[in-house]
Formats: sequence, structure tokens, C-alpha cells
Amino acid sequence: MSLRCGIIGLPNVGKSTLFNALTISNVPTENYPFCTIDPHVGVVKLPDERLSSLKKVYNPNLVTNSTVEFTDIAGLVKGASKGEGLGNQFLGQIRQVNTIIHVVRCFKDENITHVTGNVDPISDVEIIETELILADIQTLEKQYRKTEKLAKSGDKNNQIKFSLISSLLDHCNNGNKARTFTTNNEEIEIIRKLNLLTYKPILYVANVSESDIVNNEISDLNNKLSEYAKKGGNISISLCSKLEQEIAVLPEDEKKIYLKEYKLSDPGLNKLIKSAFNLLGLETFFTAGPKEVRSWTIKKGSTAPFAAGEIHTDFQRGFIKAEVIKYTDLIEHGSEKAVKEAGLAKLQGKEYVVCDGDCIYFHFNV
Repeated sequence: MSLRCGIIGLPNVGKSTLFNALTISNVPTENYPFCTIDPHVGVVKLPDERLSSLKKVYNPNLVTNSTVEFTDIAGLVKGASKGEGLGNQFLGQIRQVNTIIHVVRCFKDENITHVTGNVDPISDVEIIETELILADIQTLEKQYRKTEKLAKSGDKNNQIKFSLISSLLDHCNNGNKARTFTTNNEEIEIIRKLNLLTYKPILYVANVSESDIVNNEISDLNNKLSEYAKKGGNISISLCSKLEQEIAVLPEDEKKIYLKEYKLSDPGLNKLIKSAFNLLGLETFFTAGPKEVRSWTIKKGSTAPFAAGEIHTDFQRGFIKAEVIKYTDLIEHGSEKAVKEAGLAKLQGKEYVVCDGDCIYFHFNV
């Protein structure tokens, strides 16, 4: 399963700097709005320390990480839902991603202009989210008119859909995000198909100053954003995008020294990628052998045939069984042979629900 994240925010909050750090690319980061006109897309390896351990066990020719796709979407402004600042184009780009990374400026710097003239993380977030809600209202109004005609024909499914859209439209018209709308399991699938912007999972990223990182301090601006996120049942993390960009271009040995100097156990980017991964309810399974050790991404709760289909549709279509070894057992015993001798390798059928860290060999026939 591909993980696609869209990086959004007001102009000049550090989006492109963060994107540069993630992709070690060179997107312009000019100090004026809309320096990112076309969406910049980069594919990033999903960090997973377990691959290094599996490499030691199998000594493969190749190690392949799962990937995350990041899109740097140009700065949104007030009025984006009406087309201000090329807003319609940018809102369309957000529709194409699985999850939203909302970068919020939580530092003061007189040399970097702020689009509203004042650094206020909550105001910044509300400007963006208001535009997303307004865009969703437009989508719902179109669906309302379309479904109303079908519901009047007496079709039961369309009557249910019309009632749901009507309630959801009222909810959004009251200034609420679609993700806060109470639903049952049947309604969730209908809402997903509407592709509403405020129904997408969101991760807030507080872009803080370098001094906050150095001194291990949480500024008032960062605190405000953190509390706002918690109140809405969302997650926020903090990092310094400028510092992350500097770390990203360093060789691995220098990177470790740099992190130690700043008393960081890991780059903030790893925390961001893993947070986005967890936000979507994803997990990892592995395929391993002398040719390749590889991680694969699936939704939590996926069955073995579905996981097989991530590798190739033939694997899913002709699924027979899955030979499963737990990652922890493999590392503890040191080899597949030792795990099997200990009776810890299990053959699983079509109903088996894959667990995070499973090392799987699929048997299939087509």
C-alpha cells in the first residue's frame, strides 16, 4: 500500500524546507508566497531499524524499504476555496493524498515575513482549516443536489446516502470538520468515497526555532498548537525544518555526531514519517531471503491473502498458505532453521490476520 502525504500550510512557514530535508532535494524556498507553484513530489524510504537486523540474518544481495510519497503543496491563503492564490489548483492536489501534514510556524524571525504579519499558530491553522471546510461544503452541495434527485425516485440506498449528506452538510456549515462527524460503519464507506478534505487524517508539525531544539524547550507557540491538536483528537510533533535540512545532507557518520551534539536520538524526520504511518493505521511485514530482504506496508487487520496481493496480484489470486515467522523469534534464534527446529514457524491459512513484524513466505498456485 502506498502512503501519500501532502505537506500544507500558509506561505513561508517552512514547508519547502521540510520537503527538502525529507527528500534531500533542492526545491526553491524563496521568501515570498507561492514559490511552490507546481506540486513537488518526492519518494522517501520508510525508516525501519528491523531491516538492519534482518540483513545480518540473511546477508541478502538487496535490502528494500517501504516508501512514503510526499507532495509539497504551495502555500494556501484565505480565500483559497474561492480560487484565491491559485487555491482551487492546490485544493485539488490535497484530494490526491492519504494524509495531510500541516506545517505551522512556531518561531519568530523578523527576517522571514509572515503572510498575516503576526505569528499565531492557532490563527494560522484556522485560516487553512476554514478553507478546507468551505471546499468540502462545495463538494457536499454538489452531491446533495445530485443525490436528492436519485432519492426522490424511491431508491433506498440513495435515500440513505441523501440523508447522510444532508446531515454532514449541516455539520460542516456549522464550521465543523468532516472527521468530527459521528458515523457508523456503513456510513464511513460512503463518506470516504466523497473524498472530503477535512475527513483525511491530519498531523500537525510545529516548525520551531533551532534554539528550542538546542535548549530542549517547548515555546508558548508550540504549546498552543499541541493543545489545539489534542482538543481535536489529533497529533502534533515538533521539529526545526532548517536544522533537519542541515542534518539530512550529512554523511551517516557525521549525522550521528550532529545528532549527539543536539542531544537527539533520531532525526525529527523519522518521527514525522513514523507518525504519518501510524496515523493511517498501517503496519509492516517482511519477506526475506538470500536475494532480498524487503518491508511491505499494509493496513492493520489485513489478512494473509491481502498481504500477498501487495507483492503481486497472482499471489493473492492463487493463495494457498503463508509460512509465518515472528521477527522477534528470528532475531532471538539467529536463523530460519533454528526457528523451525524450535517449532516456532507456523503455517497459516486465508483467515490469518497479519501482525506487524511478521516475516512471511507465501505459497501460491495460479
